[in-house]
Amino acid sequence: MPELEPKIKDVALKEELSKRYLSYAMSTIVSRSLPDVRDGLKPVHRRLMYAMRQLHLDPKTGYKKCARVVGDVIGKYHPHGDVGVYGAMVRLAQDFSVRYPLVDGQGNFGNIDGDGAAAMRYTEARLTDFAMALMEGLSDDAVDFIDTYDGEEQEPAVMPAAVPNLLCNGSSGIAVGMATNIPTHNLSEVCDALLYLIENPDASIPALVERLKGPDFPTGGVIVDSFESIVNTYKEGKGSFRIRAKWEKEDLSHGQYQIVVKEIPYGVIKSKLIERIAQLLNEKKLPLLADVRDESAQDIRIVLEPKNRMVDADMLMALLFKETELEAKFNMNMNVLDADCVPRVMSIDEVLRAYLAHRHDVLKRRSNHRLSKIMARLEILSGYLTAYLNLDEIIRIIREEEDAKAVMMTKFDLSDNQAEAVLNMKLKSLRKLEESEIRAEYDALNDEKTGLLALLADEHLRWKAISEEIKATKERFSKKTALGRRRTAFASAPQDIEISIEAMVEKEPITVILSQKGWIRSMKGHVALNDEFKFKEEDGLLKVIHAQTTDKIVFLDTSGKFYTVQASDIPSGRGFGQPLRLMIDMANNDNIAEMFVFEQGARYILASNTGHGFVVDENHIMAQTRNGRKIMNLADGEKAMFCVKITGDMVGIVGENRKLLIFKVEEIPMMARGRGVTLQKYKDALMTDIQVFDSNTGFAYNRSGGVTVEKDLMTWLGHRAQAGKLVPFGFPKTNTFFKE
Repeated sequence: MPELEPKIKDVALKEELSKRYLSYAMSTIVSRSLPDVRDGLKPVHRRLMYAMRQLHLDPKTGYKKCARVVGDVIGKYHPHGDVGVYGAMVRLAQDFSVRYPLVDGQGNFGNIDGDGAAAMRYTEARLTDFAMALMEGLSDDAVDFIDTYDGEEQEPAVMPAAVPNLLCNGSSGIAVGMATNIPTHNLSEVCDALLYLIENPDASIPALVERLKGPDFPTGGVIVDSFESIVNTYKEGKGSFRIRAKWEKEDLSHGQYQIVVKEIPYGVIKSKLIERIAQLLNEKKLPLLADVRDESAQDIRIVLEPKNRMVDADMLMALLFKETELEAKFNMNMNVLDADCVPRVMSIDEVLRAYLAHRHDVLKRRSNHRLSKIMARLEILSGYLTAYLNLDEIIRIIREEEDAKAVMMTKFDLSDNQAEAVLNMKLKSLRKLEESEIRAEYDALNDEKTGLLALLADEHLRWKAISEEIKATKERFSKKTALGRRRTAFASAPQDIEISIEAMVEKEPITVILSQKGWIRSMKGHVALNDEFKFKEEDGLLKVIHAQTTDKIVFLDTSGKFYTVQASDIPSGRGFGQPLRLMIDMANNDNIAEMFVFEQGARYILASNTGHGFVVDENHIMAQTRNGRKIMNLADGEKAMFCVKITGDMVGIVGENRKLLIFKVEEIPMMARGRGVTLQKYKDALMTDIQVFDSNTGFAYNRSGGVTVEKDLMTWLGHRAQAGKLVPFGFPKTNTFFKE
């Protein structure tokens, strides 16, 4: 008995996994996820189209249940789940998903709000004219047919594609290790690019893009990329397109207005977009917007209400474009299967050339198929004509000869097909009129044969014929039709608009009051700064300044941190306001040292109570968060106390020891952060005040109820870090300069 070969073999796990993973990856890439560059279809879409064609669901017939179509697809051609097949079918019917729908759906096929389609037992479908154009020539041997998965049926390996479906409807998919994402385009413009490429085989990509223009998304919108950027994206086969919503301003009564969004970027779900805007409104991240409403019916209509009529519409939309999906990016990756089923990223000219090469091959195959049909018919017609010329003899042979077919073939030199056709002629076909009709048909077919032979022999004629086909397709789906008109507009790349607070609130004068215990409030108008303000018991005035509602108020605390608060956010009214700590995150042990209005371009002297400090500009004191911005580093026991705007060339500093020092502002270094340098030298004393003034006007201080200006500076003039000299006679015992 022969020894049996063992059924168990030892193999390396790593090698076996690699082989099987590679097989799985290639199956996913070729048979599922990537479209064919020739017809722009994935296998599931191709099988759907073919199954619907086999069911005779053309645009002129009635609808059939989608469940019937899906059943045929998964039973005959596509051995996968019905959910995936129906999902693919639904997408082909959604006019907001594909630019030129391939399926004409009846029933609920979902909407742009993200709602799903009804179950396939409720919906019905048939093919569209665009889908029929995609399959023109299937009966004319235009493409190869392959066996289905079970070998019982045959299916087309690729569609003849009289329309450039890949670019017109785009595609998206994720395979193993690669993905594809191709935008939709306008068919008329793709045809223009194809015609130009036929006339100019060496055409450059910029010349093609001038005719192709760019994507044309089903949901419209505005592409805000430059021509150079679009050309580069098409050249590389990868890149992105910036799409913005299309909006317009609607004027209302009393100077009010509202913004209406009528088109949103491709791929954005409207309901989620509105939810996002509402969420940002609740989080107070859209200060220019008051409300958002969805008034959409068949068309999109999203209404945006500005905060007030002073809000600039362009600035409001710039903020929304920045924060929401009213501006989105479409990341293009033109990864497709070429004619040899090899996946690769193609540039736009390679895609167009691949499509033209496919149409050239289809034209030759259809011409050869038609030629073979003509030759077969001419053979039969030639036999008929021979029969008419020898009608009496033919009748005699049929009546008298036992093997009439063989006798006719020998006597009249007929082929087997011709003799069989003559024997099968009906008696009523023997009339004279029938003979003339056969002669006319013979002559017409002979002329057509001559034309086809010339076409197959001359490449120039073939490309001319392809051009005529493309022109006919362009006319069939022209921009004059509702389906063919361009939907996506183009605009120049937008400039960044700075969102200013002036656009958010009306500019009004206010007086900002800060109490010693940290309560802050504002009063309308510019109230006198020496007015008597009311406070809670055991509380009093700390700082008071004049401002506008559009200003930013800057606070310096004793830890060396700066905080920024919008003036319009400060509570107003007759009450005591609210604790400042509710608006900024200041440590419990720290207190406010200074409060002033932020000014663009201003410089400040920042100083501590120990006489250390430096110059800082406005860019460094602006805080972006509630936590503030740490600028001054302090030693133990040291506090930040002064922040004085530089308005002159001299600075005067006085301490508890009643020593006054005056020196040039330029001696103080500018820093972004730190402790600074010694401004005035002390011994057992602290700094009490600082004043910046012009050397020509002198410094001012209160004296006996009035204001004294000291112009003779020589006594106290020195250099930074000196101790200084005693203050002038009559200088306040508080050791402070004059304050307005």
